[in-house]
Amino acid sequence: MNLDQALHAFIAEARELLETMEQELLGLAQADGDARSESINSIFRSAHTIKGSAGLFGLDRIVAFTHVVESVLDDVRDERLAIDDALLQLLLSCGDHIRHLVDSAEAVLGDPDEEIARAGDPLVQRLKRYLQADAAAAAPAPVAAVETAAFERIDRQAADGDNWHISLRFGPDVLRNGMDPLSFIRYLNTFGRITGIVTLHDGLPAPEEMDAESCYLGFEIAFKTEADKAAIESAFEFVLDDCALRIVPPNSEVSRYIELIKSLPEDPARLGEILVRCGTLTAHELAAALNVQEQAAPTAPIGQILVGQGTVAPAVVEAALTKQKQVKEAKAHESQTIRVDADKLDRLIDLVGELIIATAGANTIARSTRNSELQESHSTLSNLVEEVRDSALQLRMVKIGGTFSRFQRVVHDVSREIGKDIGLVVSGEDTELDKTVVEKIGDPLTHLVRNAMDHGIEPAEVRAARGKPAKGTVRLNAYHDSGSIVIEVGDDGGGLKKDRILAKAVERGLVEPGKVLSDGEIFGLIFEPGFSTAEQITNLSGRGVGMDVVKRNITALRGSVEIASTEGVGTTVTVRLPLTLAIINGFQVGVGKSVFVLPLETVEECVEFRQEPGADYTDLRGQVLPFIRLRDLFEVPGKPGGRENIVVVRHAGVRAGFVVDTLLGEFQTVIKPLSKIFSQVKGISGSSIRGSGDVALILDVPVLMHEAMQGASSPARAQTPVIAG
Repeated sequence: MNLDQALHAFIAEARELLETMEQELLGLAQADGDARSESINSIFRSAHTIKGSAGLFGLDRIVAFTHVVESVLDDVRDERLAIDDALLQLLLSCGDHIRHLVDSAEAVLGDPDEEIARAGDPLVQRLKRYLQADAAAAAPAPVAAVETAAFERIDRQAADGDNWHISLRFGPDVLRNGMDPLSFIRYLNTFGRITGIVTLHDGLPAPEEMDAESCYLGFEIAFKTEADKAAIESAFEFVLDDCALRIVPPNSEVSRYIELIKSLPEDPARLGEILVRCGTLTAHELAAALNVQEQAAPTAPIGQILVGQGTVAPAVVEAALTKQKQVKEAKAHESQTIRVDADKLDRLIDLVGELIIATAGANTIARSTRNSELQESHSTLSNLVEEVRDSALQLRMVKIGGTFSRFQRVVHDVSREIGKDIGLVVSGEDTELDKTVVEKIGDPLTHLVRNAMDHGIEPAEVRAARGKPAKGTVRLNAYHDSGSIVIEVGDDGGGLKKDRILAKAVERGLVEPGKVLSDGEIFGLIFEPGFSTAEQITNLSGRGVGMDVVKRNITALRGSVEIASTEGVGTTVTVRLPLTLAIINGFQVGVGKSVFVLPLETVEECVEFRQEPGADYTDLRGQVLPFIRLRDLFEVPGKPGGRENIVVVRHAGVRAGFVVDTLLGEFQTVIKPLSKIFSQVKGISGSSIRGSGDVALILDVPVLMHEAMQGASSPARAQTPVIAG
C-alpha cells in the first residue's frame, strides 16, 4: 500500500470515528453510570486515535487542534470536568471542525489548508478555558514534541509485568517507500505509553558503504497499553512487509523472552542487557529466567516468578491474567471485515446483471433445441446465477441505522434553533436496503424531519394546554413489507388541518369547489409545488414548502409517499421504497405481443378473469377487486384472446388487479432506467432486456394501483405512449 492509499484509509477511518464521537456525545444525556463512563471513554478514544493517526501522516494541524480537544476530554474522563450543555455544544462544534480539517486533508492530500485550520482558533480558546490552571497555558503539542516525548520516556524503575515488549527491525527500503520510521514509534503513544525504549544501530555499515536512502534502525520497546496484540500490530500495518516485528505479551512465560533473544541477530548477552534497560525485565528477573532455562525446568510465567520473589502480590498477577484472558476472548469473537471500494461493488452488480441477461438468452436457445440434458445443465446454471445474484446484492445491503443516526444531530441542532424541546425515537435501525437507495433517501428524510419539528411539534405552552408532555417527539421507523422497505417519519404534534388545506387548494384552483375528497387525497395536496398553509415563513422549510421536491425524489427511486394525520394528535409520513434499484425477481405477463414485468413481491395470485358487466371491478371470493386492463391502458393493438387472466397485486395493504392475455412466469429481472425523455410517463418504472433480446417494460405498481382505485385510467393513458406489439 502506498502512502496515498494509506492516507485515504485514515480519512475513511477518521470520518467513522467522528460519527462515533458525535453519536456518543448526543447520547450522553440519556446515559448514566457505567454506560455514561463508557461513552466518555469512547469519545476520548475517538479523538485520541484521530490525533495519533494524523501524526502518522504528518497532518500537524489536525494533531494540534485534536490535542486540545483530547486534553479537555481527558479532564472529563478523570472527572475533573463535568459535561454541561455548553461544553457538549462546544465538543460537537469541535467535531465539525475536525471533519472540515479531514476534508481539507483529503482535498490536498496533505496537511489541511491553513485558513481552514485558523477557523478553529476560537474553538481552541474556548476549550482552554475549560482546562485546569496548570494545563490552560500549555499550547497544543506539535508533532515534533510528541515524537521527542516518545523517546525521552525511558522508565528506569523496576520492570512492570504488565508491559508488552516490542522488538522492531526496519528493512532497508522503508525510507525509499516514503515511510517515516519514527512516526510509527510516535503512533504507539496514541493508545498506550512507551515506558522504555532502546535504539539499535548495529546494522550501520562503514561510512564509505552507507546508503543515505537506506534504513539501518532497530528498536527494543517496553510498551504499556490496554490494547491487544492485533492493535499493536496494526500500528505497523503499512510497513509489515518492510520490517521484522516481534511482540511479547505481558506476563509471558520465561521461554518467550529466551526465544526472543535467540531469534534476534544481536549478541544474546547484549540483548539481555537491553531488556533490562528498556524496563521489560529487571536484572534479577533476567538472571532467574536464564537460570530456569538452563535447568530445563517447566516454563513458568513471569508473574509467578515475581510472586515467588515477593515483588508483587498474587492478587495482582491473578487480575492481570484474568484481564489477559478477557482480551484473548474478545479478540476471538471479533468480527472479521474487509473494506471494498463502492465502485467495485457497482461494477460487480453490473456484471451480474449482464450474466442474468446472457443466461436468459441461453435458456431460450436451450428450450428451442429440446435437448433434455442441455436444459438440465442450464437449469443448474440458472440456480447458481441466482445464488450469485443474491450474494452480490447482499454485499450492497446496508443497515439504515447509519442514516437514522445522523438525525440525532439534526434534531439536537434544530430544536435549539427553534427553541423547542424535542427528542428523537428511532426503531428498525437494523433494517437493510441497497446502499444506493440509502444514499439518495437522506435528503428527503432530512426535509421531512425538519418539517415535523418546525411545523408539526407545537410550542411547549400549547402542548401543556392540550395535556401533552412539554417535550415533543419525532419518530423514525423502518421495516420490510411485501418486498419493499417502509420508512415512517412521525411526530406527536398538532397534526394537519384538513379544512385549511382544502380551502387553500380551492383558492389556488387545485380542487373544484364542493368536490368531496378523502383524507388521503386532501393530505396529498401538500405535495403540490409551492403549496403551504404556514402562517409565517421561517428559516426552516414549512410543511408543504419543498414537499413537491421530496415526492419527486422519492418517486425517482420508484417509491411512493403517503400521509396520515389526526388533528391535535400528530402526523405520520410513510415512504415506501424498493429494496434495490438493480436486480429484482419479476413476474412477466403478455398483452398481445408486448411483455410487461411486475415485481414478484407485489404479486399475490393469478386467477381467471371474470368481469362484472359495465364495471371496473370484479368479485374475488366475495371481495371487490378493482382492476385495470393493460391493453386499454397502454393502447396495445389487437384483440384479447379467448381467455384472459387477472394478476392480483398488493401494495401498502391494498389489492388491485391487472388484466392480461398470458402469464409468462417468474424471471430474474435486470432493471434498466428509462431515458429522461420518458420521465413524465406514468405507470412505467423502468425496462428490462429479455432472453430474446426484446425489451420488457417494468410496471410501476403503486401508480397503476392508484389509477385502479380511482376507477379511471384516462389520465395515465393520455400521458403514456402507444406500445406497439
